[in-house]
Formats: sequence, C-alpha cells, structure tokens
Amino acid sequence: MKNLDWQERKDQVFARGMGNIFPIFAVRARNTEIWDEEGKRYIDFGSGIAVVNTGHSHPDVVAAVKEQLDAFSHTCVMVTPYAKAVELAERLIQLAPIEDARAIFVSTGAEAVENAVKIARSATGRPGVIAFSGGFHGRTNLCMGLTGKVIPYKKGFGPFTPEIYHAPFPAEYLGFGSEASLAALDQLFKSDIQADRVAAIIIEPVQGEGGFYPVPDGFLKKLREVCDIHGILLIIDEIQTGIARTGRMFATEYAGIEPDIMTIAKGIAGGFPIAAVVGKKEVMNAPEPGGLGGTYAASPLGCAAGLAVLDVIEKESLCERAIEAGNRLQAGLIKMQADYPDLIGDVRGLGAMVAMELICNGDVNQPNTELTKALTSKAAELGLILLSCGVRANVIRILVPLTIPSTLLEEGLEVLRQAFDACV
Repeated sequence: MKNLDWQERKDQVFARGMGNIFPIFAVRARNTEIWDEEGKRYIDFGSGIAVVNTGHSHPDVVAAVKEQLDAFSHTCVMVTPYAKAVELAERLIQLAPIEDARAIFVSTGAEAVENAVKIARSATGRPGVIAFSGGFHGRTNLCMGLTGKVIPYKKGFGPFTPEIYHAPFPAEYLGFGSEASLAALDQLFKSDIQADRVAAIIIEPVQGEGGFYPVPDGFLKKLREVCDIHGILLIIDEIQTGIARTGRMFATEYAGIEPDIMTIAKGIAGGFPIAAVVGKKEVMNAPEPGGLGGTYAASPLGCAAGLAVLDVIEKESLCERAIEAGNRLQAGLIKMQADYPDLIGDVRGLGAMVAMELICNGDVNQPNTELTKALTSKAAELGLILLSCGVRANVIRILVPLTIPSTLLEEGLEVLRQAFDACV
C-alpha cells in the first residue's frame, strides 16, 4: 500500500488531535535512516524527537531487549521487582549531578514531571510551582499547566491545575536576558505568590518545543541561589536535553549546579517507553510507600534497553560525538546563513541539539512561519526528516542520532540546503 492509503486509513480510526507531521509510514529504520511503505529512504534529522540518541535499532539495544523478552516482559516492579531495574537506578544516580541521589521509574516524560511536582510538594509542604514561558513539560493536565505554549498544547483543554505560575524565560536572541527574567521572578513573588508558598521551580536547560533557546551562562546558578534563599526546590527537566544529547550526559553539568530533582526520558532507552525521576535522597524519600509508582513503571524491557543505551554511550563515546556532530551541523547552517542573512536570523545549539531561527527581512520581530512550514515539507519530499518548533513556530530544530556517520550528516546538510534553496 502507498503512504497516502495508510494515511486515509489512519484518519478513519485516529482522533484528529493525534495527528502526524508527515504522511510517511515507516516500515524499517537503522541508525540514521528510515524506509517507508513505498521503499523510499530518508535521513532522520529528528531521532523520533530526541529519543533514538543511539540510533534506530542499535544492535546492542535490540539484543538486550530480546534477551529480556525471552525471560519475561512484565511482573510489576512494585510486586516482584527484578535486578535490571535496580541496576539501571544504580547507574543513573551515579551519572546524575546530584549527591546521594535516589530514583524512581515511570513510563513517560509527562509522568516524570507529574511525579517530580508531587515529590516537591510532599517534601516542602507547599503548593506552588513556577515554570517558564515557552517551556514544554508534557500533555497531561498538570503538565499542560506548566507548559508555556498555548497552541497546540493548551488550547481548549483548561482549566488547569491551580497554583502554577510562569516567569519569562531568558531568551537572549529575543532581547530578554537573565537579569530581566530574574527581576520578573522577583516581581512574581510580590504580585502572584509569596516565595514561601512555592514548592519548586522547573526549567529546561535548553528549551525544546519552545525554540531550542539555551539558558544564558550563569542563569541556572542564580536560579539555584534564589531557590536556596527561599527554600524552593529546583527541578531541571532533562527529558530532551539528557542522555548525551548536548555533549554531556546531562546539560545541567554545564552549569555546575546541583538540582534537587531531575526528570529524564526520551533518549534513556533507545525508543522503549521508560522515564525516571532522580533527586536528592531527603527529597525523594518524602512521599510515603505506595505514593509513587505505576503498573508499567520500570518496564523490564525498558530497563534492559536503558542499561544497553548507557553502555553504548560509554563504549562509542557518544558525548564526544554529540559535540562533533553539533559543531558540523552549526558550521553547515552558518554557511547557509551567510547566503540568506535576511531569512536565517540565528544559528544556535548545545552539542547535537541545533537550531536555526527563520525570520523575514532580517527582523527578529518578524518570525517566518511560512518558510518554516515549507522547509520541513520540502525536506521530506527530498528524503530528509526535519522538525520545527518554537513558540513563534519559526525554528528548525535538528536532533540527529549521536551515532550518525559523517557521510550521512553531510548528505543531510546538502539535502537541507537544496530544500532551502527550493523554498526561497
């Protein structure tokens, strides 16, 4: 069957709210390449939205999951636990930039965020949570409240969980820096919620859906100081930035701070649904036994995959390869920017989390949403999976598998250039 035939069948059975970006139906994927129902091959510059950091169907991950599946697929970790869950927790708390940490496992990134907030409220006895404009933390009701982007994530779904507040994110390219953001946070304490009623502040070290804006240098240290002054817990959302994506195991490491809680998902298990919350022992142990968990939490298959992913990252030096890939991607985009300075306003990235922001007439205040849409569509026609993001819907984000061969990276950049030339 053709892709469009499958699309028609999907439209007859899926609710329209669960749409898909491209009418491309995958039948096989290996490392950085995907093949569709019609036999067409694509270079994947999206990694399933930062999930397959170790590439599609990495043989070590596949072997680990097959071995686990032969043993058992589920017993429920809260009934009869198993060694791989313990081993993965041991590995994560050793890797996390938190001393004397503890961990829990759930199934999705949104669940991780929900549980991080539950834990923070339990540990502090306070109700309030502060997030940042442009942030994305999930699609459940609490997470939608935290998310700082209305369309498509919040439109028509309210009311949201109470006691959630937003501060402006310090996106320097948009002319709003660290000092302005901290001043706005201080004003929030004066006008909306007193600081001693705030349980936690949650932030992404690089915004994902919001536009790939990295926190400015020094901002997380200042935010850590604010939290310490007021007894507020600092939650770092590493769901998209974690697991070697930015050139460190966790992007928080660049800031040199210790979070109270971290949320981890996406790249943790090479495509198998598992997520984690890691935090300080005294914080994580606040909820009573039974207060945390889930039927599918710590899936045996996910734990087996997660252990294999961590081994691959170490064995194949994927942190170093993330930096190398990111540098090459940025260099390619900067060359394009030199030819189209009025259309490509900014090129930015941290490790292999790279973006370019599209504008009109060289004006940062004129987001070029039409070119963004056209470019992702044209790239797909030419065999390149390319994603967009941003509160203003004008950012192209690139999330290559960290295992991408240099030849495919260069080929993908060339296709991107061809798509761009065709759209302008």
